Amino acid sequence: MAGNRNVNIIVVGSGIAGIAAAHRLVNSGFSNVHILEATGRSGGRIKTARLGDKIIEIGANWIHGPSEENPVFCLARHYGLLDPAALTQENQAFDLGGEAPWVTNIFSSSGRKLNEKDIYPALEMFTVLLNESTQFQNQLGEPYASVGDFIRSEVRQRCVEKWKDIDSATRSLQLCTISGMLKRECCVNGSHSLDEVGLGAFGQYKTFPGLDCTFPGGYEGLIAHLMSELPDDIVKYNRPVRSIYWSNTEKQNSVTVQCEDGERFNADHVIVTVSLGYLKRHLSRLFHPPLPLHKLHSVQRLGFGTNNKIFAEFDEPWWDADCDVIQLVWEDEDGLVDQVPDVKSSWIKKLFGFTVLKPAERYGHLLCGWIAGHESEYMETLPEPEVMDAVTKLVRRFTGNPSITPRRILRSQWFHDPWTNGSYSYLAKGCSQQDLENMMEPLPPSASKGRPLQVLFAGEATHLYYFSTVHGALLSGWREAERLISHFSSNNSSRRRMSKL
Repeated sequence: MAGNRNVNIIVVGSGIAGIAAAHRLVNSGFSNVHILEATGRSGGRIKTARLGDKIIEIGANWIHGPSEENPVFCLARHYGLLDPAALTQENQAFDLGGEAPWVTNIFSSSGRKLNEKDIYPALEMFTVLLNESTQFQNQLGEPYASVGDFIRSEVRQRCVEKWKDIDSATRSLQLCTISGMLKRECCVNGSHSLDEVGLGAFGQYKTFPGLDCTFPGGYEGLIAHLMSELPDDIVKYNRPVRSIYWSNTEKQNSVTVQCEDGERFNADHVIVTVSLGYLKRHLSRLFHPPLPLHKLHSVQRLGFGTNNKIFAEFDEPWWDADCDVIQLVWEDEDGLVDQVPDVKSSWIKKLFGFTVLKPAERYGHLLCGWIAGHESEYMETLPEPEVMDAVTKLVRRFTGNPSITPRRILRSQWFHDPWTNGSYSYLAKGCSQQDLENMMEPLPPSASKGRPLQVLFAGEATHLYYFSTVHGALLSGWREAERLISHFSSNNSSRRRMSKL
């Protein structure tokens, strides 16, 4: 390694993937590592903010599966960033395949508060179908075009037999409940509709055991601790990258990175960690020469959607003290819908419900509403008072209480963020594991023992199993750092062997 410590490495993007890559490289002895960041901050889609004196997450919210296998959990524990409850063995061992045992309050659009038993048939059927949706991965062929098609078709077939003893009003309520759960899954997947989520690859996503937990002091605490272990001047902020010039021939081995302001940086290796949304939008000008066709097609095929939050603070809770989630059931949606017919007039119907920020001693009476898709993108364009009015009317309608008014709201706007263009990736129709493998493939494609690795790719959309997650992004950054470390280790070993001949 000693002879390669001055190799010039540029990381594009100071999100968790870029920081993880730089952190691993610096700790392995590489001294000439720099990060080019388009904005004035590090963290990317990890973004902590305040609503009054309350710490909230505009971006990444949870550690999904906080257990020994999860590197984000292990780092957070190492840095002392978690509540004691999240560190217990019981919490780490909890495994429901990604489903949390949340206490749910259910409200209907006619202002009724429902019991879970009122909608149990829908909950049971949807849970079964969602699990079945993951089973087609290793089978030949897909019986339906998408996860949405599969769930809708199977609900219509199975309810004939399973719900034959249910009266029509109750049956309608079950179907409306499933519409709400379809919207919830749009938020989970970051898709506009489950009709856009591929069925054959749906089981590609993997989960860790552990009951999802949050950072009491904010997710950005993780970023701050990692950055504190890097050289002070490693990040060049406000340097958006316009183009990356690489070579597909053996004549040129170096890479040139050109920023929007025309400034150029030469490097031996570049690790690109921009979001898939940014890649999709700027493919035509970002790489010279263009990406190889198979890689370009995978960028185009993979899904990248929007999932936004609307935080709403209230003077008093209108939900039960033990409530974790508030579920909304529109009683005019028995058509199994996960999108609204007219975005401008009824975008708020896409909001499936709220999560309750806990503990109340820390957050007061604060809810986080979740809304995905084109409706979410439209919401971003509205003035905040208009969003506040829509949330107020929604809550009043579902509670039947005409006097409830949020004290204030705050929303995320990830689609219109020019550096992310959405929230996170999913495997769209027609996608397979091969697309994720193509995403992580370095340039030039023939890079091997004899050819240098010029451009490498990291970020959540390049992980085979943990796409859409912080731990997936972190692991991808480590992966590409290790690719360079092993590249030089093997080259040094070869040179040492040659010198002995």
